[in-house]
Amino acid sequence: MTNTVSPVALSPEQLGPQLSKAQIQQALQSTEVIPGFIGQDRAKSALAFAIGMDMPGYNLYVMGEPALGRFTLVQEILQAAASEKATPQEWCYLNNFDDERVPITLRLLPGDGRVLVKKLEALIDELLDTFPAAFDNPGYQRKKKAIHRAFDDRYEEAIERVEKKALEKQVVLYEENGAVSFAPIIDGKPLDDQEFTKLTEEQRQYFYGLVSELELILNEQLLELPQWKRELSEQLRTLRKDTIEQAIKPLLKQLEHDYVAELGVLKYLRDMRQHLVKAVLELLPDESDSDKQEESDNREIFIDEFVPNVLVHHQTMSGAPIIFEPNPSYGNLFGRVEYSSASGSLYTNYRMVRPGALHKANGGYLILDADRLLSQHAVWDALKLALKSGEVVMDTLSDHAVTHSTIITPKPIPLDVKVVLLGSRDLYYLVQDHDEEFNELFRVLADFEHYLPCNEQTLSVMSLQIQAQLKELGLESLSECGLRQLMLFSFRQAEHQRKLSARFADVLELVREACFYASQQGEDTVKASHVKQALAGKQHRTGRISESFLEDIQEGQILIDTDDLDIGKVNGLTVLEIGDTAFGTPARISATVFAGSSGVIDIEREVELGKAIHSKGVLLLTGYLGARYARDFPLTLSANIAMEQSYGHIDGDSASLAEVCALISAITEVPIKQSLAVTGSINQHGQVQAIGGVNEKIEGFFRLCQSRGLTGEQGVIIPASNQLNLVLHDDVIAAVAAGEFHIYVVKTVDEALGLLTGMLVGEKNSRGQYPKKSLNALAVKRLEQIAELVNGSVDE
Repeated sequence: MTNTVSPVALSPEQLGPQLSKAQIQQALQSTEVIPGFIGQDRAKSALAFAIGMDMPGYNLYVMGEPALGRFTLVQEILQAAASEKATPQEWCYLNNFDDERVPITLRLLPGDGRVLVKKLEALIDELLDTFPAAFDNPGYQRKKKAIHRAFDDRYEEAIERVEKKALEKQVVLYEENGAVSFAPIIDGKPLDDQEFTKLTEEQRQYFYGLVSELELILNEQLLELPQWKRELSEQLRTLRKDTIEQAIKPLLKQLEHDYVAELGVLKYLRDMRQHLVKAVLELLPDESDSDKQEESDNREIFIDEFVPNVLVHHQTMSGAPIIFEPNPSYGNLFGRVEYSSASGSLYTNYRMVRPGALHKANGGYLILDADRLLSQHAVWDALKLALKSGEVVMDTLSDHAVTHSTIITPKPIPLDVKVVLLGSRDLYYLVQDHDEEFNELFRVLADFEHYLPCNEQTLSVMSLQIQAQLKELGLESLSECGLRQLMLFSFRQAEHQRKLSARFADVLELVREACFYASQQGEDTVKASHVKQALAGKQHRTGRISESFLEDIQEGQILIDTDDLDIGKVNGLTVLEIGDTAFGTPARISATVFAGSSGVIDIEREVELGKAIHSKGVLLLTGYLGARYARDFPLTLSANIAMEQSYGHIDGDSASLAEVCALISAITEVPIKQSLAVTGSINQHGQVQAIGGVNEKIEGFFRLCQSRGLTGEQGVIIPASNQLNLVLHDDVIAAVAAGEFHIYVVKTVDEALGLLTGMLVGEKNSRGQYPKKSLNALAVKRLEQIAELVNGSVDE
């Protein structure tokens, strides 16, 4: 029993999605409120679950490729959730008066940080206004003079006792500029140096002895003078300290009253009191003789010593923060300590601690780029530790810190944050396999779809968002044909006749480019012609390489035939992806067969140009040939298969259908039509399987045929399962409608062979034999002959 192979030639209506005029009109007339995001219900559900699970470890990994709207959707959902959450408390660093190298933390209510800073700055300003003016108080001056007078009295009493002794011995005491000296008296008159030299040696020696005796008495009387001076200084210091305390007390009392319910602030104010007195005592003079510059310097010193460093300010009722950190370096995530130069060395303090993204997002949400984060192993490890411990530790002792300088180690701050990682699918599975902690910390996966369902709601929402984009760009409206063309672009991006691409950002990019051409032509409505211009413009900008391939074929540099017949040669179809562009181009696949036992040799694999999937496709050919033709004898042959003029790496099994057709043509010596190109993969049973890039492959061969002139015989053979992926350009559809080009779909190798050879391929009858003069019968006969040549006949 035999069957006639009946492959299907597709009609123009089957070459692309069909959008009715009513669908387009309904989408344009829709006036419903624009939702923030189109589709992605699975991802929305995962985001809602992660946000609702307010427990450790339920951080989120958002999986998907760029331009799917991951960041937009995440921000939209987080903003809705953040607005309902309580505003987080503020954290600030304070000077640790016991150990300045370890700044301490203080928790404040939202908005209180800025208020506390202003109040403490106002306190400092009042101190600077109060001192040294407070020392001009008559009471202070009276006490100060009394202390000095008591010292002077003790000193004068001691001097008087010495002077009395000196007069008894006819010696007078002089005191000048704090120095005490003696002079002898003769005849009631003190002698000067000149007169003293005129005395006899005996007289001079006598007076030398008296002076020495008096100096000894003087030293005895003034022995306690240093102690008196110390007591004087201590009394003056105590007086100043008491005066300062009395002046500061009401100022601090008001602050303590304001923060009576804030124990942390109250404790800091009480700890600050004695250090504030000490600072005033050391820095501010007790006379009103300081200039403005000195006052300004003193103010900075007081601020650096006593004013809190509020890391992040929050407004009351502002909700939870949402922070996106595009460059997750260590400093950007965990904060840093800045340094200033003083006397040639680096100096820092608690006021120079700067917050990172974790501090800013504390109590809310932090969005990070997974690729950039995971490329920095130390940062990734530090983030995991922070999430597990629930603390932000600022590492100032490792390689991240500045060495040869003052080093401070700020106290850790409690961490409560939901981290959202945006990354690719491959990265997610890679980290999941190699990092055991990943699953503990990122328990929720939000997987973004590549497609959107083509339904009334999707079309309406896309139409509304496109029109909103037009309004922003200053254009009035979108025509029906313009919307249809934009939707066809989305279908083409998805490579599906019933699904739209989830990469809506690409559609909006095309809208902006179409608006450019509409504006250039002075029109306020975007039409299909403007969209086509935008597409053609991009194709022209990026199409140099594809045009070069076509020129090489036209000039005969690359050998491709589009008419006549040939044995062992078939036109395969390939897709080249370069950057963000992809285009199809034909490639000749050839096969040779001869007597031998080497089997089917893939030349690409032998020279290490064929990658694993391509090599697998070729190896399947041997299984197909044996199962199809050599059930009653050993399959023995030598055959070579090559993709001609291919000098780069080849991957994918989409050429296996073309390879088996070329191989059977070489075995049977039946010529193949060169006007047809073939793409598709096969299994060992001869079934044709779907492949990728079908639109680019068809259009690549069509461009070549179009450049040489369409004859009506040319066409492409594709898998039947790829019909759903056809979204072809208008010129290809027009050529098919005119009968100048054909697209055939096949389900089996036999159907493809029937189209390529024009012969009856034949199927086995009840006795397991193929019809005489059928292609399969010729293949069996030829393989049997080769087996006999190599192995000998049965009798032999």
